Amino acid sequence: MNAPRLNLSDFDAAIVDLDGTMVDTLGDFVAALNAMLVDLGLPAVHAQAVEKMVGKGSEHLVQSVLAHVGAEAARYEDAFARYQHHYIAINGQHSALYAGVIDGLQALRARGLRLACLTNKPQAFAVPLLAAKGLDGFFEQVFGGDAFARKKPDPLPLLKTCEALGTVPARTLMVGDSSNDARAARAAGCPVVLVSYGYNHGEPVRGVDADGFVDSLAELAAT
Repeated sequence: MNAPRLNLSDFDAAIVDLDGTMVDTLGDFVAALNAMLVDLGLPAVHAQAVEKMVGKGSEHLVQSVLAHVGAEAARYEDAFARYQHHYIAINGQHSALYAGVIDGLQALRARGLRLACLTNKPQAFAVPLLAAKGLDGFFEQVFGGDAFARKKPDPLPLLKTCEALGTVPARTLMVGDSSNDARAARAAGCPVVLVSYGYNHGEPVRGVDADGFVDSLAELAAT
C-alpha cells in the first residue's frame, strides 16, 4: 500500500470506476468476445490478451480483438453487434467483486460523501451489473461510456459527473484502476487514487501519476 496523500474530510463526493476497480469482469469480456469470434468464424482470444485491451470502451475493445486475431476492420460492425448480443446475455455471470469493495463504499458513505459510478462500459451493461453485484444502492448517479460525447481519459465525463452531483472537481475524489482514470482526473482537476489491481493496459499501475494507491477499497476508510 502507498497511502493516499489526502484526507476524505477534504471531499464532498467520490467518483468510482467499475471494471477493474469494483468488479473483476475479465471473465465476462472473454466469454462474450469468444462467443462473438465463434459467430464470425474467427480464432479465440485468451484472457491475458484481453486484459491489456480493457478500459477504453466496448468499441475499442472489439476493434482491438479483431486486430489481434487478424480480422479485417470491415468486420467491425457485425462483430460489435454480436459482442453486444452476447455480453448482455452473460453480464455478471463470469465476474466477481474485488475484496474490500463493499467496506470501501460503506466507508465513503459513512464519511458523508456522495457517490457516482463512472465507467467506459456502456450504460446498458453497467446498470444491470451494479444491480447484480449489490452495488447499485451506493450510487446517486451512474454514467456509462455512452452517456457523454467522449470517454475517459477525456475529462468531460468527470466534469459532467461533478455537475450532476453538484460538486466541484477539487472536492471530488476519483477512484479508479488505470491511467485512463488518472489522466481524466488530472485534466478535470479531481484528486485521484488508484487500486493496485485491475486493468492498466498491461502497464504497472504504480507508474501512473496519481495521489495514492490502495490494495483494497477498504483502505480508504483509513484516509
